[in-house]
Amino acid sequence: MDERWSLKGKKAFITGGTKGIGLAIVKEFLSLGVEVIFAARTASDVKNLEMELSLSFKDVKGIIADVSKPADREMLTEEIGKKWERVDIFVNNAGTNIRKKITEYSDDEIRFLIDTIYHSALDLSRKLYPMIRKSSQGNVIFISSVAGLNHLRTGAVYGTAKAALIQLTKNLAVEWAPENIRVNTLAPWYIKTPLVEQVLKNKDFLAEIIKRTPMGRLGEPEEVSAMAAFLCMPAASYITGQCIAIDGGTSVNMF
Repeated sequence: MDERWSLKGKKAFITGGTKGIGLAIVKEFLSLGVEVIFAARTASDVKNLEMELSLSFKDVKGIIADVSKPADREMLTEEIGKKWERVDIFVNNAGTNIRKKITEYSDDEIRFLIDTIYHSALDLSRKLYPMIRKSSQGNVIFISSVAGLNHLRTGAVYGTAKAALIQLTKNLAVEWAPENIRVNTLAPWYIKTPLVEQVLKNKDFLAEIIKRTPMGRLGEPEEVSAMAAFLCMPAASYITGQCIAIDGGTSVNMF
């Protein structure tokens, strides 16, 4: 295989790696010969997935951690440092949502969403930077959302936090370019994941989503993971600071 299209031997750390888009990225990277450490906060999910993947892949490790907590982020950094001297790829995928009107959120709910979606990305990027800069081609991928580009019915706090990831991408891409570290963001639309399955049970709402989407369907997690893999390949070596919408054309569909 042309080395431009290969990730074999790379080392990747992925947050929120047991479900949905994160799980698809874990499996995508492993299939391409990447060594993977993934993290998630539910112990049973981490243990079960690690056991399942270890049957087919030898270079995979799961860590139980809640990235919204500073102590867990510190622990993650230490555990990764024990196993690897460098990190080639960091994918910040962990996220959650509480759907409310802005006046209905408690202060604790706002802090929880900001800490989980944005602060975790900022802090882990800083903490992992010394290891990422040791890579000859370091890559950081943030999983944002179309909600970070335009108003959706996801709630203002979620949309604001996702928008912050897009701006963080631009700043870090420029700041870290001299270290040969590329930083990009993916902004998915409605993808078939556990995070949105409750919303999609509303058939009228699902019909609205499909009507609004030019391609006429929901996205698949693998359609996001494929782009994450491409952006980390040498073939994408001149792409940095970008937010790429994976949305079936929704974000450009004005009328």
